[in-house]
Amino acid sequence: MKVLHQSQFFTSYQCDKQRCFFIEFPHKTIQLGFCQFLAFRQQVKEIDLDSHFNGQNPHGLEMLMLCNRQHFFVFNTLECIDLKEFITGSFAMLELNSLLTNSV
Repeated sequence: MKVLHQSQFFTSYQCDKQRCFFIEFPHKTIQLGFCQFLAFRQQVKEIDLDSHFNGQNPHGLEMLMLCNRQHFFVFNTLECIDLKEFITGSFAMLELNSLLTNSV
């Protein structure tokens, strides 16, 4: 397994042998296929961080369900900020790895 990207709270791995991805959360590691990873990215993109700071989300919590409701996560504002940066970085590294592999 290769580390794709690491942030303060999360780490993503790419496993070429199993053709999947692993995301390590603070208390749990989950396995995702590529389509599930894309769906997760979409869920993260839909998190409205402005609502955390303008009073619309006074508790500062976001809830996400992954992999057909197999996994349920609750993230605080700091984790949401990190999660957005983490997903962007993970997909950037995935694209970079793809470009490097195709150029060889």
